[in-house]
Amino acid sequence: MEFVYMLLLTGVVIALCIFINRATDRVKIPSLLLFIALGVLFGVLLRPQIGNFTDYELGNVVCSVCLVFVIFYGGFGTNFKEARPVAPQALLLSFAGTALTAGLVGAFVYFAFRLLPFFEGGIGWVESLLIGSVISSTDAASVFNILRARRLNLKYGTSSLLEMESGSNDPTSYMLTVVFTAVLAAQYGIQGASALSAGEIAAMLFSQVGFGAVAGAGFGFLAIFILKKFPFNMGQGGTIFILAVSLVTYALPTLLGELSGIPVLAGNGYLAVYICGILLGNARISQKRDCVRFFDALTGVAQMMIFFLLGLLATPEWLVSPEVLVPALLVFAFMTLFARPLAVAGLLAPFRARINQIGVVSWAGLRGVASVVFAIYAVSALGEGTLPYDLFSIVFVIVIVSMLVQGTLLPFMSEKMRMLGDNDNVLRTFNDYQEESSVCFVKVVVGKNHPWAGKKLRDCVLPREFLVVLVLRGEEVIVPGGDTAVQAGDLLVTAAPEFENRDEFGMFEEYLGKNHPWAGMHVRDLALPAGTLIAMIKRKGGTVIPYGATRLQAEDTLVCIRLREKEGAALGEGGQQEQ
Repeated sequence: MEFVYMLLLTGVVIALCIFINRATDRVKIPSLLLFIALGVLFGVLLRPQIGNFTDYELGNVVCSVCLVFVIFYGGFGTNFKEARPVAPQALLLSFAGTALTAGLVGAFVYFAFRLLPFFEGGIGWVESLLIGSVISSTDAASVFNILRARRLNLKYGTSSLLEMESGSNDPTSYMLTVVFTAVLAAQYGIQGASALSAGEIAAMLFSQVGFGAVAGAGFGFLAIFILKKFPFNMGQGGTIFILAVSLVTYALPTLLGELSGIPVLAGNGYLAVYICGILLGNARISQKRDCVRFFDALTGVAQMMIFFLLGLLATPEWLVSPEVLVPALLVFAFMTLFARPLAVAGLLAPFRARINQIGVVSWAGLRGVASVVFAIYAVSALGEGTLPYDLFSIVFVIVIVSMLVQGTLLPFMSEKMRMLGDNDNVLRTFNDYQEESSVCFVKVVVGKNHPWAGKKLRDCVLPREFLVVLVLRGEEVIVPGGDTAVQAGDLLVTAAPEFENRDEFGMFEEYLGKNHPWAGMHVRDLALPAGTLIAMIKRKGGTVIPYGATRLQAEDTLVCIRLREKEGAALGEGGQQEQ
């Protein structure tokens, strides 16, 4: 029965997160922040039954799996063609910038914490650098969420720069976290941990990058080859295969150290899955749009679950206690105002980056889910209460403040720094950009009285966006040209851009029974609600596209489109167009 209760709780949480996500369209704060608040609320409500939820091992497993999909889809959605001009800057920020930020924050923590009464005598260098490592990466989920939701079209390819940097710097932060966690485990004498020499640490870093990159590229190219050479018989087989590839790509390099018997040889699974995602996302493979839709939904649920679970793990009393709140605010202020800007300016200056671009890139260094997941990993590996500070709570507060301050003010800062451009479109930096790739095919049956019957295609009046790609004439298939004559009985296949912004309208069906008042009426005579249109009629196994003179029959099924209330109200009174 406990399992059933867990399913019930999961379903309720996901449903609430979806409603919250929709409600944030009217609120100028990141929706992910509200998911955390929901988790905190559930933690408080469930405390009488389960007490404080502090199962960091479970949190580490769930969040790590969800983060795999988020990072993979971050790579999959990266349009490398658009990002190529800024790729050197993005990669430099991802690796050198992340390491530099970690070092600067670690040094600040080492000296600043000595002045706080909560840490008598201060803390060691390794403990200090662990905090810097955990929060050194910017969060892809938060950055993508804000760029898309607010349609921030930033100049000078900055959207591509932020997208690529935030998607690729998690592996660097994770590598540093793993190294310092291993060093601390040896220092604290945790069972199974052994002291690491400088050579072993260097080998660990090399293997994390090397084996991770090789595994990501290898599995990416292998998956592309299989998808092109071996078609899948089952529906959505390609999408399911890519899901399996993402899991294997993360797992194998991560387990390499255990499989080889040499722990320091483990590869970075997050780096591997990100590289694999980039290769698959930029390859010409079948069912790609279906894959985009699947992973878009999957990563949406993954982000909801991660942020909800992080809120569930948090204890409000601890978060507002001085020994957590004061260090967290100090670290956030130093990182946001000094460490991140210094690292960004130092690395982008040789590329002659503009001051306003450096300012926006510095401000857009949001901390998010990856930082808290890495904090959970460190706490889970070292044991709760081992560190001289509450790592999870400190990082949690930093993430909350970062999303609340930096995330909320990013559109404002971008506008004030004159970084919003009219020519750039943030959606072009993503591989699921619909206006460039979405084409739908529409059939047109040419009857005896059709205005195109007997005319050449060049003389037929078509919208500029339409193209006749095939003419089906009996058993004959014709690839047409301008001189192709259209005959009665032809079936024309036309191509046109697909409309993707379906949030503006809903669809419903209306069945006309024998006694339905509309049966026998013409479409033009119906008193349809404002903003409602009959798009199609299902009749005796066939399909009828209606116009004003179409007479409805009993047992018809009307497929209707209804605009959302705010749009429909603007249309005034009116129903089916007279055609």
